[in-house]
Order: sequence, then structure tokens, then C-alpha cells
Amino acid sequence: MTRKEFVRMCGLLGIAVPFSSALSACGSDDSPAPDFNGNVLIIGAGAGGLTAGYLLAQQGIDFQILEASSVYGGRMRINTGFADFPIPLGAEWLETGTDIFQEIVNDSSVQVNVNTVPDNPDRKFVNYSWFNFFEDYIVPSVTGKIAFNTVVSSIDYSGDKVIVNTGTGQLTADKVVVSVPLKILQDNDLQFTPALPQDKAEAINGLTIWEGFKAFFEFSEKFYDDSREVNISPQTDGQKIYYNAAFGQNTTRNILGLFSVGTPARELSAMSGDQLRDFMLNELDAIYANQATTSYIKHITQDWNDEPFIKGGYLTDHANWRTVRRLGESVSSKLYFAGGAYTNGEDWVSVHTAAQSAKTAVDELVRS
Repeated sequence: MTRKEFVRMCGLLGIAVPFSSALSACGSDDSPAPDFNGNVLIIGAGAGGLTAGYLLAQQGIDFQILEASSVYGGRMRINTGFADFPIPLGAEWLETGTDIFQEIVNDSSVQVNVNTVPDNPDRKFVNYSWFNFFEDYIVPSVTGKIAFNTVVSSIDYSGDKVIVNTGTGQLTADKVVVSVPLKILQDNDLQFTPALPQDKAEAINGLTIWEGFKAFFEFSEKFYDDSREVNISPQTDGQKIYYNAAFGQNTTRNILGLFSVGTPARELSAMSGDQLRDFMLNELDAIYANQATTSYIKHITQDWNDEPFIKGGYLTDHANWRTVRRLGESVSSKLYFAGGAYTNGEDWVSVHTAAQSAKTAVDELVRS
């Protein structure tokens, strides 16, 4: 059963995909004290890595986050200069209930205030984003623990201590949380000693990572639908959707978004400059009777395939859930995995599933 099939079946049966019970236990007042009192290195400061650090901080456990780039957030990146509301260059929609915000914060004394609007089948943030949520509620607890521009090349977990080699030196830890994009592991940019177990390696290398490309256009007129999906066949090749990015926002600007993954994203990535702009406008002209070019003002693009520490979009929706489950399994009580791809197989790729996977990893880590 694929991700789409599983989540759809839960909806038909009136069953919520279970996140609350997983998140609420970590750091709660009545939970037992952690058995672990060593130090932890977290590789990557995306949603999974930031959440892992936040939950470790709640437990009073020493940790450090090693981030290869100069910023945190991973694919939650936003642009604040293109429009009068945050433009989500990566993660955009809320794909579960709004109670997930309080669950991620995991602290009843902190009241979370996030406005969203229904955008079937998901929800959209109102003049806000996933990045803003993490910036407001999660990052303050971990910001002093992030080492930026620190590229990890190898992890040796053969001894009592885990040895992590970076471009600037060597670090040691009792345990490591790996929270890098799956493509980084597929390309062997991160070496492991000993090699990862065969079933883990087969799961990593046997899954498809869709390419990822987004664009946003400003037009003088709103001539477009709130959502228009371009037919991609077969469906396993990816998705391409034009949508009203200003929907639900407090704005009078006409902002159209383009979301594409898989083959359509790869095609767009092969173009640049005027060629890319003209291709997208010509496609819109064909859909909307030549109204795009005449009302075009400006556009921006985000090609996730060109990001050296991300290298693509995300794990295909059509992956086998059993294989995905193997991605999230720990190794030798020393290596733990957190992020949108490293889940229990019930769902994957969304920001809230990255947070849930971090909770699972931290919960196991502190009890082992």
C-alpha cells in the first residue's frame, strides 16, 4: 500500500493517522526520567533535526546540531521579499489537523497561535508558514546548539563512542541522529563504518526520490483557477500543479504558484533564465487563452535539485510503506534517523511526519 492509499483509507474509515500519542509522551511531566545521560550529535537542521534537538533539550540531554549549509530549516525555506506574505519555497501545506502544532511544542504551558484555512484536502497557513512556526516555537530552544557550515563526511559507530568526521575536524558522541535528505545517503555523501545493515541499505537505495521545483508568478490580473493540475502519466512519474498561492492570505496581490515533482520538475530544472520563464508563461497561455504573458509582472523559482545538501524534492508518494518503515529503524542503538523519509511507514514526506519521526527517534534513544 502506498502513502496515498494508506492516508486515503484512513480518511474513508474516519481514522486519524496517529501522531498525538507518539509526540505527547516525550518530556511530559508524568513520563519517567530518561535512562540515557550521554551526548548526542544531530546531523541536519531541517524539520527532523530541529525537532530532535528541541525534544532532547526538554529532556535536559546534551546535544549539538551539525548543519552543512549556512541556515536552518531545510526544505521549509521561505521568501519574504517577493510578496506581502511569506512565499513557501518548499514545504507549504498542513497535511493533518491543527492540533499537531501543540503536539510538536509538547509543552502545555506554551499556547500555540497559528492561523490556517482549509485548502482541500489540506490546509494553508495564513500569512505564516512551517518555517515561521519552527522559528517561533522550536528554534529558540536549539539556536545556540547549531554549528553551521559543518559538512559531515563519515560516521564511525564501530566503537564505544561514535566518531563523526566533518570538514573542520572530528567529533565524538554517544549517539547520533541522522536527519539528512535521503538523496544524500543514496549518493553516498555520508559514509558509515561499519556499513549500514543490508536491509537498511537496500531500503535506502531502492526508493525513488522525486526531483523538486517550485515557481511563483505575480500577475496584474487573476485569470487563473485556484487549482489546475497538469496531467502526468503515469502518475508515478510525479505531479505538476498550478495553484492560487494567495488563497487565504491577507493580500490583494495576484500570486500564482507552481508545484512540481518528479519528471515535470526535472524538465524545468533543465531550463533557466528567459527560456524557463517563457516556457512557463507559454504553458499558462495555452491553458488560459493567452492571458498569462500579457499580465505577467515577475516570478521567482526554487530548484531543489540544485541545492548541494538536499539534491531533490522528496520521497515519491508511491513508495512501499514497508520499505519506508525500514528507513526509520535505528541501527546498533547508536544511529537514529529522523526526517520526512524516516518514518514508521504510516505516512511520509510532510513536515509533521518529520516531527513525528524525530519524536520516535528521541524516545527510543533516551530509553536505550
